[in-house]
Amino acid sequence: MRAGRAAALVLALLLVAGCAQAGSTRYCDEGQPLNAAQKDRLLRFAGIVKAELGRSGARLALVSRSGLDLDFFGVRYSHGGVSLLAGADTPWAVRQLYFSCDERRPRIYDQGIAAFVLGTHQPDIGYVSAVLLPPEAEAAVQAVAADKQRALQLLGPVYSANAYAFATLYQNCNQWTAELLAAAWGPDLGTLDSETARGRAQAWLRASGYYPMAMELGWRPLMWASAAIPWLHRDDHPAADLDANRFRVSMPAAIEAYARARAPGARRLEFCHDAKQVVIRRGWELLPEGCRPGPGDEVIALD
Repeated sequence: MRAGRAAALVLALLLVAGCAQAGSTRYCDEGQPLNAAQKDRLLRFAGIVKAELGRSGARLALVSRSGLDLDFFGVRYSHGGVSLLAGADTPWAVRQLYFSCDERRPRIYDQGIAAFVLGTHQPDIGYVSAVLLPPEAEAAVQAVAADKQRALQLLGPVYSANAYAFATLYQNCNQWTAELLAAAWGPDLGTLDSETARGRAQAWLRASGYYPMAMELGWRPLMWASAAIPWLHRDDHPAADLDANRFRVSMPAAIEAYARARAPGARRLEFCHDAKQVVIRRGWELLPEGCRPGPGDEVIALD
């Protein structure tokens, strides 16, 4: 049981950390501060990401970043949002749902690329993914994402790190992004209240082929232990999933796969850094672990 509780706590902290407000304490607790070299490296990495987005010809990108080590769950990217060329405060600002640790509630937040990258919990190696949409799909998402009122319409009042993707009881940060795509590409939500709007968005996502990530816990005590962890909930998940020790949750990889299927012609950029270099890959195949370049990848030295 001790091992199960530890693993469940890791899951909660990883997912909450991914959504925690920039500048807040890490996963609502103190973390290790960045040293000068780490901060400099991350700022240079963010500058490369921003410059590449600027050269892409796009006006919007679905972006995500890595956080703590999620290999236990087969996950590289924990947190995502929508990066807008005409951002609220700075070009390519990321509009996203974050969990405000101080207020214990979710909010919509605009954050520059540099701050977005600095939110990582692995400063010595990290990854950023950016999906660029074809013009018609991009314009529809931009219209919703840039409209603060419509973005807030899809904000649920209660945060859960492992929120079930097809229920409105809770919401995690990536679920907001998925529902934003539904509002852009699916039904007109008009002036519906948040719960009704989110329900319609989720119904459209399900009907149009959105598949949330199945996070397989693999061990029954891990499911039991999750009930005692803040920000993890089970009462929104189907009984069949709970019996199978599974949470179906919106994560960046699922959102990227959906965008690729719904918007033919979508392109993907992936960036990684270690202590010595940045690697840029153009295409849908993931970069290998360890930030190792392959044929055709661009390598930029950080020395």
